[in-house]
Amino acid sequence: MNKPPYTIRNADWDDDRLALKHVRRVVFMQEQGVPEALEWDEWDAAARHFLAEDAQGHPIGTARLLPDGHIGRMAVLEFWRRRGIGTAMMRHVLAAARETGFGHVELAAQTHALKFYERFGFVAHGDEFMDAGIPHRTMRLEL
Repeated sequence: MNKPPYTIRNADWDDDRLALKHVRRVVFMQEQGVPEALEWDEWDAAARHFLAEDAQGHPIGTARLLPDGHIGRMAVLEFWRRRGIGTAMMRHVLAAARETGFGHVELAAQTHALKFYERFGFVAHGDEFMDAGIPHRTMRLEL
């Protein structure tokens, strides 16, 4: 049987920091122009992190779940997009949120990704706002 092209696992900020930062640096800072000062925050140490890796163990995607139920920093390297990694990663994060006992989760979605999150049942609310120069909407999912 062939090994799947990628896996998703729980990651630890202390042990997996370089891999997590690599994906976020490429996607958010290099592609989207997010300033470094806005990318790294005090929540990284407290968050549950998730890491997608290719068959060779190279980092290709990331997401985090904060202690208050906010999902964020979801990113997949460009070469790996539209291959189901984002969907698999979101399923993994939502399963972790349910396992933790959250009644709902929230996220700040870049507006171009609203439809992606709607597929999971997220509902946008509130006005569009700018974060790091990128338009966002707050979305919520009742678990």
